[in-house]
Amino acid sequence: MLAHFRWNPRNRYSIAALGAVLDFDLAKRPEDGIMLYSFASPQARSIFREVKAARTDSVFIAGGPHPSGCPEETLEYFDYVVVGEGEEALPELVRVLENGDDASRVRGIAYKKDGKVVFTPKRENVDLDKYPPFKPPLFGPIEITRGCPWNCAYCQTPRLFGHKMRHRSVEAICKYDKFYEDKRLVSPNAFAYGSDGITPNEAAVERLLKSLSGNIYFGTFPSEVRPEFVAPKMLELLNMYCANKELHLGGQSGSDRMLKAIHRGHSAAQVLDAVELTHDAGLTPVVDFIFGLPGEREEDQQLTVDSINAIIEEGGKVRAHYFLPLPGTELAKTKPEKISPEIDKLLGKLALGGRLTGSWSDIKVLKKNK
Repeated sequence: MLAHFRWNPRNRYSIAALGAVLDFDLAKRPEDGIMLYSFASPQARSIFREVKAARTDSVFIAGGPHPSGCPEETLEYFDYVVVGEGEEALPELVRVLENGDDASRVRGIAYKKDGKVVFTPKRENVDLDKYPPFKPPLFGPIEITRGCPWNCAYCQTPRLFGHKMRHRSVEAICKYDKFYEDKRLVSPNAFAYGSDGITPNEAAVERLLKSLSGNIYFGTFPSEVRPEFVAPKMLELLNMYCANKELHLGGQSGSDRMLKAIHRGHSAAQVLDAVELTHDAGLTPVVDFIFGLPGEREEDQQLTVDSINAIIEEGGKVRAHYFLPLPGTELAKTKPEKISPEIDKLLGKLALGGRLTGSWSDIKVLKKNK
Protein backbone atom coordinates (compact mmCIF):
# COMPACT_ATOMS: atom_id res chain seq x y z
CA MET A 1 0.00 0.00 0.00
CA LEU A 2 1.17 3.50 -0.80
CA ALA A 3 1.57 5.88 2.16
CA HIS A 4 0.24 9.40 1.80
CA PHE A 5 0.72 12.22 4.32
CA ARG A 6 -2.13 14.72 4.44
CA TRP A 7 -0.51 18.06 3.69
CA ASN A 8 -1.42 21.08 5.75
CA PRO A 9 0.84 24.10 6.40
CA ARG A 10 0.26 23.63 10.13
CA ASN A 11 1.80 20.14 10.15
CA ARG A 12 4.80 20.85 7.91
CA TYR A 13 7.29 20.39 10.76
CA SER A 14 5.93 16.90 11.46
CA ILE A 15 6.03 16.05 7.77
CA ALA A 16 9.67 17.17 7.50
CA ALA A 17 10.73 15.17 10.57
CA LEU A 18 8.85 11.99 9.64
CA GLY A 19 10.02 12.24 6.04
CA ALA A 20 13.46 11.34 7.38
CA VAL A 21 12.25 7.93 8.61
CA LEU A 22 9.45 6.99 6.20
CA ASP A 23 8.77 7.26 2.46
CA PHE A 24 5.43 8.83 1.54
CA ASP A 25 3.94 11.31 -0.87
CA LEU A 26 1.92 14.38 0.05
CA ALA A 27 -1.85 14.46 -0.43
CA LYS A 28 -4.34 17.31 -0.31
CA ARG A 29 -7.27 14.96 0.26
CA PRO A 30 -7.81 11.33 1.30
CA GLU A 31 -6.48 8.79 -1.19
CA ASP A 32 -6.45 5.00 -1.42
CA GLY A 33 -3.74 3.35 0.64
CA ILE A 34 -2.34 4.40 4.01
CA MET A 35 -3.37 7.95 4.95
CA LEU A 36 -1.24 9.70 7.58
CA TYR A 37 -2.44 12.71 9.57
CA SER A 38 -0.75 14.83 12.23
CA PHE A 39 -2.74 17.57 13.91
CA ALA A 40 -3.36 19.71 16.98
CA SER A 41 -6.68 20.39 18.71
CA PRO A 42 -7.75 23.45 16.65
CA GLN A 43 -7.68 21.29 13.48
CA ALA A 44 -9.36 18.21 14.97
CA ARG A 45 -12.99 18.89 14.03
CA SER A 46 -12.31 19.64 10.37
CA ILE A 47 -10.05 16.60 10.04
CA PHE A 48 -12.61 14.31 11.69
CA ARG A 49 -15.24 15.57 9.22
CA GLU A 50 -12.90 14.94 6.30
CA VAL A 51 -12.07 11.39 7.36
CA LYS A 52 -15.72 10.56 8.10
CA ALA A 53 -16.75 11.76 4.64
CA ALA A 54 -13.92 9.95 2.81
CA ARG A 55 -14.99 7.39 0.21
CA THR A 56 -11.58 5.85 -0.33
CA ASP A 57 -10.07 2.44 0.33
CA SER A 58 -7.78 3.75 3.07
CA VAL A 59 -6.23 2.84 6.37
CA PHE A 60 -6.25 6.05 8.42
CA ILE A 61 -3.41 6.66 10.92
CA ALA A 62 -3.33 9.73 13.20
CA GLY A 63 -0.57 11.19 15.32
CA GLY A 64 0.44 14.47 16.89
CA PRO A 65 -0.76 16.44 19.93
CA HIS A 66 -4.52 15.94 19.68
CA PRO A 67 -4.62 12.23 18.78
CA SER A 68 -2.01 11.49 21.45
CA GLY A 69 -4.06 13.35 24.05
CA CYS A 70 -7.45 12.01 22.87
CA PRO A 71 -6.84 8.57 21.32
CA GLU A 72 -10.32 7.30 22.22
CA GLU A 73 -12.02 10.22 20.43
CA THR A 74 -9.66 9.97 17.46
CA LEU A 75 -10.34 6.25 17.03
CA GLU A 76 -13.98 7.07 16.34
CA TYR A 77 -12.68 8.21 12.94
CA PHE A 78 -9.21 6.69 12.50
CA ASP A 79 -8.01 3.08 12.41
CA TYR A 80 -4.80 3.64 14.41
CA VAL A 81 -3.28 6.32 16.61
CA VAL A 82 0.45 6.73 17.18
CA VAL A 83 0.65 7.92 20.79
CA GLY A 84 3.53 10.34 21.44
CA GLU A 85 6.67 10.33 19.32
CA GLY A 86 6.41 8.85 15.85
CA GLU A 87 9.98 8.30 14.64
CA GLU A 88 9.98 4.62 15.61
CA ALA A 89 6.32 3.64 15.99
CA LEU A 90 5.02 5.04 12.69
CA PRO A 91 7.49 3.33 10.28
CA GLU A 92 7.03 0.05 12.12
CA LEU A 93 3.23 0.31 11.97
CA VAL A 94 3.31 1.12 8.25
CA ARG A 95 5.57 -1.88 7.54
CA VAL A 96 3.30 -4.18 9.55
CA LEU A 97 0.22 -2.99 7.65
CA GLU A 98 1.97 -3.32 4.27
CA ASN A 99 2.94 -6.91 5.12
CA GLY A 100 -0.47 -7.79 6.50
CA ASP A 101 0.99 -8.61 9.92
CA ASP A 102 -0.50 -8.16 13.39
CA ALA A 103 -0.46 -4.49 14.47
CA SER A 104 -0.77 -5.46 18.15
CA ARG A 105 2.98 -6.14 18.25
CA VAL A 106 3.77 -2.47 17.51
CA ARG A 107 4.49 -0.58 20.74
CA GLY A 108 3.26 2.97 21.21
CA ILE A 109 -0.03 2.79 19.31
CA ALA A 110 -3.76 2.52 20.01
CA TYR A 111 -6.50 0.86 17.97
CA LYS A 112 -9.95 -0.65 18.40
CA LYS A 113 -10.67 -4.33 18.74
CA ASP A 114 -14.20 -5.67 19.25
CA GLY A 115 -15.34 -2.10 19.93
CA LYS A 116 -12.82 -1.51 22.71
CA VAL A 117 -9.73 0.70 22.60
CA VAL A 118 -6.48 -1.22 22.93
CA PHE A 119 -3.21 0.42 23.94
CA THR A 120 0.03 -1.40 23.18
CA PRO A 121 3.00 -1.04 25.59
CA LYS A 122 4.59 2.39 25.73
CA ARG A 123 7.89 3.04 23.95
CA GLU A 124 10.98 4.58 25.46
CA ASN A 125 11.63 8.18 24.44
CA VAL A 126 13.70 8.41 21.28
CA ASP A 127 17.34 9.43 21.15
CA LEU A 128 17.27 12.58 19.00
CA ASP A 129 20.77 11.91 17.63
CA LYS A 130 19.50 8.76 15.92
CA TYR A 131 16.92 10.61 13.83
CA PRO A 132 17.45 13.54 11.46
CA PRO A 133 15.31 16.65 12.02
CA PHE A 134 14.36 16.54 8.32
CA LYS A 135 15.26 14.93 5.01
CA PRO A 136 15.63 17.08 1.89
CA PRO A 137 13.66 18.09 -0.10
CA LEU A 138 11.33 18.30 2.93
CA PHE A 139 12.80 20.95 5.19
CA GLY A 140 11.95 22.07 8.70
CA PRO A 141 13.66 23.84 11.58
CA ILE A 142 16.31 21.99 13.56
CA GLU A 143 14.75 20.60 16.72
CA ILE A 144 17.45 20.74 19.39
CA THR A 145 15.51 19.72 22.52
CA ARG A 146 12.48 17.68 23.56
CA GLY A 147 10.81 17.29 26.93
CA CYS A 148 10.34 19.68 29.82
CA PRO A 149 10.89 19.23 33.58
CA TRP A 150 8.16 21.74 34.43
CA ASN A 151 4.57 20.69 34.86
CA CYS A 152 2.55 23.67 33.59
CA ALA A 153 -1.10 22.69 33.88
CA TYR A 154 -2.06 23.86 30.38
CA CYS A 155 0.92 22.45 28.42
CA GLN A 156 1.14 19.20 26.44
CA THR A 157 4.95 19.14 26.08
CA PRO A 158 5.86 17.07 29.18
CA ARG A 159 2.89 14.78 28.59
CA LEU A 160 3.96 14.05 25.00
CA PHE A 161 7.74 14.03 25.38
CA GLY A 162 8.43 13.43 29.05
CA HIS A 163 9.72 15.52 31.95
CA LYS A 164 13.37 14.85 31.20
CA MET A 165 14.98 17.15 28.66
CA ARG A 166 16.69 15.43 25.74
CA HIS A 167 19.09 17.44 23.61
CA ARG A 168 20.36 16.78 20.11
CA SER A 169 24.15 16.89 20.30
CA VAL A 170 26.10 19.76 18.80
CA GLU A 171 27.73 17.30 16.39
CA ALA A 172 24.35 16.02 15.18
CA ILE A 173 22.97 19.55 14.83
CA CYS A 174 25.97 20.66 12.79
CA LYS A 175 25.30 17.94 10.20
CA TYR A 176 22.33 20.02 9.08
CA ASP A 177 24.06 23.37 9.24
CA LYS A 178 24.87 23.25 5.51
CA PHE A 179 21.23 23.11 4.41
CA TYR A 180 20.35 26.60 5.64
CA GLU A 181 21.73 30.08 5.57
CA ASP A 182 19.06 30.99 8.13
CA LYS A 183 19.04 28.46 10.99
CA ARG A 184 15.97 28.21 13.21
CA LEU A 185 16.57 26.12 16.31
CA VAL A 186 13.45 24.74 18.00
CA SER A 187 13.18 24.06 21.73
CA PRO A 188 10.55 24.45 24.46
CA ASN A 189 13.15 26.60 26.29
CA ALA A 190 16.08 27.60 24.10
CA PHE A 191 18.27 28.85 26.97
CA ALA A 192 17.95 25.42 28.62
CA TYR A 193 19.98 23.70 25.88
CA GLY A 194 22.44 21.20 27.34
CA SER A 195 20.91 21.46 30.83
CA ASP A 196 18.39 19.63 32.97
CA GLY A 197 15.90 22.41 32.27
CA ILE A 198 16.12 23.71 35.83
CA THR A 199 19.62 25.23 35.95
CA PRO A 200 20.99 26.93 32.80
CA ASN A 201 24.17 25.61 31.18
CA GLU A 202 25.72 28.68 29.59
CA ALA A 203 28.79 26.77 28.39
CA ALA A 204 26.61 24.31 26.46
CA VAL A 205 24.66 27.13 24.81
CA GLU A 206 27.87 28.90 23.81
CA ARG A 207 29.37 25.71 22.37
CA LEU A 208 26.26 25.19 20.26
CA LEU A 209 26.02 28.74 18.93
CA LYS A 210 29.71 29.13 18.13
CA SER A 211 29.67 25.82 16.20
CA LEU A 212 27.07 27.03 13.69
CA SER A 213 27.42 29.35 10.72
CA GLY A 214 25.10 31.68 8.84
CA ASN A 215 22.16 33.47 10.43
CA ILE A 216 21.20 31.74 13.67
CA TYR A 217 17.73 32.34 15.15
CA PHE A 218 17.64 31.24 18.78
CA GLY A 219 14.87 31.82 21.30
CA THR A 220 12.39 33.07 18.70
CA PHE A 221 9.05 31.68 17.55
CA PRO A 222 8.24 28.78 17.36
CA SER A 223 10.62 28.50 20.33
CA GLU A 224 10.64 30.62 23.45
CA VAL A 225 12.61 31.14 26.66
CA ARG A 226 11.50 30.87 30.27
CA PRO A 227 11.96 34.29 31.93
CA GLU A 228 14.11 33.06 34.84
CA PHE A 229 16.66 31.74 32.30
CA VAL A 230 17.28 35.25 30.95
CA ALA A 231 20.63 36.45 32.26
CA PRO A 232 23.27 38.93 31.02
CA LYS A 233 25.60 36.14 29.83
CA MET A 234 22.86 34.44 27.79
CA LEU A 235 21.92 37.75 26.18
CA GLU A 236 25.58 38.43 25.45
CA LEU A 237 25.78 35.08 23.63
CA LEU A 238 22.64 35.93 21.68
CA ASN A 239 24.09 39.24 20.51
CA MET A 240 27.46 37.66 19.73
CA TYR A 241 26.32 34.70 17.63
CA CYS A 242 22.69 35.16 16.57
CA ALA A 243 20.82 37.15 13.94
CA ASN A 244 17.53 37.61 15.77
CA LYS A 245 16.78 40.98 17.29
CA GLU A 246 13.80 39.67 19.27
CA LEU A 247 13.58 37.23 22.17
CA HIS A 248 10.30 35.38 22.81
CA LEU A 249 9.42 34.90 26.47
CA GLY A 250 6.70 32.79 28.08
CA GLY A 251 5.06 35.05 30.66
CA GLN A 252 1.52 33.55 30.73
CA SER A 253 0.10 35.76 33.50
CA GLY A 254 0.81 38.92 35.46
CA SER A 255 -0.78 37.38 38.54
CA ASP A 256 1.39 35.41 40.96
CA ARG A 257 -1.75 33.65 42.17
CA MET A 258 -2.44 32.32 38.67
CA LEU A 259 1.20 31.48 37.99
CA LYS A 260 1.18 29.34 41.12
CA ALA A 261 -2.15 27.75 40.18
CA ILE A 262 -0.83 26.60 36.79
CA HIS A 263 2.51 25.42 38.32
CA ARG A 264 4.46 27.80 36.15
CA GLY A 265 7.49 27.95 38.46
CA HIS A 266 8.37 31.64 38.12
CA SER A 267 6.93 34.91 39.37
CA ALA A 268 5.34 37.86 37.59
CA ALA A 269 8.28 40.00 38.70
CA GLN A 270 10.72 37.64 36.97
CA VAL A 271 8.88 38.21 33.69
CA LEU A 272 9.36 41.98 33.96
CA ASP A 273 12.98 41.51 35.05
CA ALA A 274 13.60 39.42 31.92
CA VAL A 275 11.95 42.08 29.78
CA GLU A 276 14.18 44.79 31.25
CA LEU A 277 17.36 42.72 30.79
CA THR A 278 16.39 41.91 27.21
CA HIS A 279 15.67 45.53 26.38
CA ASP A 280 18.91 46.70 27.99
CA ALA A 281 20.78 44.21 25.79
CA GLY A 282 19.39 45.93 22.68
CA LEU A 283 16.84 43.21 21.91
CA THR A 284 13.07 43.42 21.68
CA PRO A 285 11.24 41.21 24.21
CA VAL A 286 8.11 39.49 22.84
CA VAL A 287 6.01 38.10 25.69
CA ASP A 288 3.15 35.58 25.56
CA PHE A 289 0.21 35.85 27.97
CA ILE A 290 -2.85 33.63 28.40
CA PHE A 291 -6.24 35.08 29.32
CA GLY A 292 -9.16 33.01 30.55
CA LEU A 293 -7.20 30.49 32.62
CA PRO A 294 -9.55 28.44 34.85
CA GLY A 295 -10.03 30.18 38.18
CA GLU A 296 -8.82 33.53 36.84
CA ARG A 297 -10.56 36.54 38.38
CA GLU A 298 -10.94 40.07 37.10
CA GLU A 299 -8.17 41.24 39.44
CA ASP A 300 -5.84 38.62 37.92
CA GLN A 301 -6.72 39.84 34.44
CA GLN A 302 -6.04 43.41 35.51
CA LEU A 303 -2.60 42.41 36.82
CA THR A 304 -1.84 40.85 33.43
CA VAL A 305 -2.98 44.03 31.65
CA ASP A 306 -0.71 46.02 33.99
CA SER A 307 2.20 43.76 33.01
CA ILE A 308 1.35 44.19 29.33
CA ASN A 309 1.39 47.97 29.67
CA ALA A 310 4.72 47.84 31.50
CA ILE A 311 6.22 45.66 28.76
CA ILE A 312 4.96 47.96 26.00
CA GLU A 313 6.37 50.98 27.83
CA GLU A 314 9.72 49.14 27.95
CA GLY A 315 9.63 48.83 24.15
CA GLY A 316 8.47 45.22 24.11
CA LYS A 317 5.73 43.41 22.23
CA VAL A 318 2.96 41.20 23.58
CA ARG A 319 1.07 38.24 22.16
CA ALA A 320 -2.27 37.59 23.90
CA HIS A 321 -3.79 34.11 23.85
CA TYR A 322 -7.18 32.95 25.01
CA PHE A 323 -6.98 29.74 27.04
CA LEU A 324 -7.70 26.57 25.07
CA PRO A 325 -7.96 23.36 27.15
CA LEU A 326 -5.68 20.77 25.55
CA PRO A 327 -6.18 17.01 25.83
CA GLY A 328 -3.85 15.14 28.12
CA THR A 329 -3.14 18.17 30.33
CA GLU A 330 -4.24 18.87 33.88
CA LEU A 331 -6.71 21.48 32.58
CA ALA A 332 -8.03 19.32 29.73
CA LYS A 333 -11.62 19.17 30.97
CA THR A 334 -11.93 22.73 32.23
CA LYS A 335 -13.61 25.72 30.64
CA PRO A 336 -12.01 29.12 29.94
CA GLU A 337 -12.99 31.96 32.22
CA LYS A 338 -14.71 34.88 30.54
CA ILE A 339 -12.91 38.16 30.02
CA SER A 340 -14.56 40.90 32.04
CA PRO A 341 -16.11 43.72 29.95
CA GLU A 342 -13.67 46.28 31.37
CA ILE A 343 -10.62 44.12 30.64
CA ASP A 344 -11.96 43.29 27.18
CA LYS A 345 -12.26 47.01 26.46
CA LEU A 346 -8.67 47.62 27.52
CA LEU A 347 -7.41 44.71 25.39
CA GLY A 348 -9.46 45.91 22.44
CA LYS A 349 -7.79 49.33 22.59
CA LEU A 350 -4.34 47.73 22.69
CA ALA A 351 -5.18 45.43 19.79
CA LEU A 352 -6.64 48.20 17.65
CA GLY A 353 -3.57 50.30 18.36
CA GLY A 354 -1.36 47.54 16.98
CA ARG A 355 0.28 46.99 20.36
CA LEU A 356 -1.22 43.56 21.00
CA THR A 357 -1.18 40.54 18.71
CA GLY A 358 -2.44 37.00 19.02
CA SER A 359 -3.71 33.88 17.30
CA TRP A 360 -7.17 33.19 15.83
CA SER A 361 -8.63 32.23 19.20
CA ASP A 362 -7.21 35.24 21.01
CA ILE A 363 -8.79 38.31 19.46
CA LYS A 364 -11.76 36.39 18.02
CA VAL A 365 -12.81 34.98 21.37
CA LEU A 366 -12.09 38.19 23.22
CA LYS A 367 -14.42 39.99 20.84
CA LYS A 368 -17.11 37.34 21.36
CA ASN A 369 -17.15 38.19 25.04
CA LYS A 370 -18.09 41.81 24.42
